[in-house]
Amino acid sequence: MVDSKPGLMGQLLRLPDPDAGVTSRVAVYMEWMARHRGRRFSSYEDLWRWSVDNLAEFWLSLWEYFEVEVTAGPPARFEVGSMPGTTWFPGVGLNYARYLLDGRFAAESSAVVGISQSREQVRLSYGELATAVARARVGLERLGIGRGDVVVGYLPNIPEALVAFLATASLGAVWSSCASEFGERAVIERFGQIDPKVLVTVGGYMYGEKAVERRAQVASISKALSTLEAVVDIGYGQFSLDEADRDLSWAELLDGSGALEFESVAFDHPLFVLYSSGTTGLPKAIVHGHGGILLEHLKNHALSWDLGPGDRLMWFTTTAWMMWNALVSTLLTGASIVMLDGNPMYPDLHGQWRTAAETGASVLGLNPGYIMACRRAAIEPRVDHDLSVLREVCSAGAPLPPEGAAWITEVLGPEVFLNNGSGGTDVCSGIVQGNPLLPVWAGEISGRCLGVAAYAFDERGHEVVDELGELVITKPMPSMPVRLVGDADGTKLASTYFDFYSGVWRQGDWIRFTERGSCEITGRSDATLNRGGVRLGTGEFYRALDRLPEVTDALVVHLEDPDGGVGRLILFVVLAEGRVLDDDLESEIARSVVAELSPRHRPDEVVQMPGVPRSLTGKLLELPVKRMLQGVPATDVASKDALADPGVLDAYARFAAEARAR
Repeated sequence: MVDSKPGLMGQLLRLPDPDAGVTSRVAVYMEWMARHRGRRFSSYEDLWRWSVDNLAEFWLSLWEYFEVEVTAGPPARFEVGSMPGTTWFPGVGLNYARYLLDGRFAAESSAVVGISQSREQVRLSYGELATAVARARVGLERLGIGRGDVVVGYLPNIPEALVAFLATASLGAVWSSCASEFGERAVIERFGQIDPKVLVTVGGYMYGEKAVERRAQVASISKALSTLEAVVDIGYGQFSLDEADRDLSWAELLDGSGALEFESVAFDHPLFVLYSSGTTGLPKAIVHGHGGILLEHLKNHALSWDLGPGDRLMWFTTTAWMMWNALVSTLLTGASIVMLDGNPMYPDLHGQWRTAAETGASVLGLNPGYIMACRRAAIEPRVDHDLSVLREVCSAGAPLPPEGAAWITEVLGPEVFLNNGSGGTDVCSGIVQGNPLLPVWAGEISGRCLGVAAYAFDERGHEVVDELGELVITKPMPSMPVRLVGDADGTKLASTYFDFYSGVWRQGDWIRFTERGSCEITGRSDATLNRGGVRLGTGEFYRALDRLPEVTDALVVHLEDPDGGVGRLILFVVLAEGRVLDDDLESEIARSVVAELSPRHRPDEVVQMPGVPRSLTGKLLELPVKRMLQGVPATDVASKDALADPGVLDAYARFAAEARAR
């Protein structure tokens, strides 16, 4: 077992496999560039630098390399513009689902393995997947779904969710999904923004041995969505909706046949909507387009994750996380996927290793918290499970501590490549991560993704190296949002991402780049909460507490776990006059948050306070309180002259001091 010790951070764990310089997919692309474009690169760093200095040539080369066919309009072309404002490949027609299902991959090859704690295993080949999508497409057409209409899924991570998404995409309609663990308020706040016509859902699911009913939530959600015209019930295991709460079953939706066709849409035509919560207001509804996701995921999955035909990716995710969309896009490479639903650590901590062995996963995505838990338990995955085909472990969702990286290399051996990375819902892809041509260092991410001009900026907008700064992207990416819902003139999009540094994308993470190009992300640079890879808005907590008359005000802070866990969520509450926070009220507050939002939102600690700190303009000072809890003196986080109540910060300073003394 590798112990934590000074000097482990940045320790070289693995050099690239010599064969990777020839056989890896990024190396094959480099050779293709030499033969077809006369471009020769001496290293990955050389390739990355060229890719960001020559964006148009780079993305056009990928279009040709991956054989993306134009279904309408002129040949693919574009010119790099400012941010926001670049128009990618104007005039062309394509369809995301067409690339995946047009027959370029063998019909008999494996596409999906569905592992569930609610029913038996489901397997689909590419041919069977195409047939199911064709039938679902016909069924959605019967329900009146066409170009631009919205279909939503309140679903677990199951093959039916994949089929419904691809059928929706094939029609030029728009998909969006929420995890079944979400409470009705969280779902309504998301879906209520996008006017869905069809809801695909389940009546519940098993989480390990626990049956989780969702019939009541589905009924409330469908009632609240005024534009909804049909509810489709998958009938998941033992969980079926009551007849009164559904319009048709999944079997009835697929009860038909027809040719699999694909609506030709513009590059920026909406494909799906993701949600990335800020600190105020409703969750941001981010529209991603067909072309941007297609090109970005082809690049990311093939050239960073090194996926292709014969591979199988297993990555536990819910349908609420951008990793679900990334998992689906694995099929663009001809590889297969494992869709895992239920408790990922059931019946024990070996759960994901066991499933990876049983399904023959060659690439395995793991949460840093799970890696650290396995390390603490001294699990020996290769001793206990047949992982002979496993060649790569990916990690994302939170910073991976150096001890976790060293443990992976130690227990799996140097032949298994650790690909640590970080991205975001807002770009629905990786920003910084490894690839087979880069070394692996403990606690660090190996490099920048191709075509991503990522840097660390200080508060004045100057690049910094070997010190923490804001993670920024200085040039456009095709998968940046097409728009935000309800933001017709782009004002909200501009203020969300580009106002801090004019014309430069600010991701909202703290990052340190080394001289060698590797980097370390230490957490959020704003008050948005990152709980196990899912970003949560603080405003969601406050709205969930509205129905409790005992709570008159609140402030929530999330402290990242340096060991890679989900961190600590602290909810500070101001109670009605005469009320005291006792065990019963604390339990009621936690229950309210979980019921309205999800178990992921449950606070680890509820603390009664005399007030919450606000600026003179009424803004909650969440980030200053977080910095105090991280050890920064109160005098350095906020000026009392700028506070509506200068004395209220003192209570938080005392709490922070007591917490550090424990």
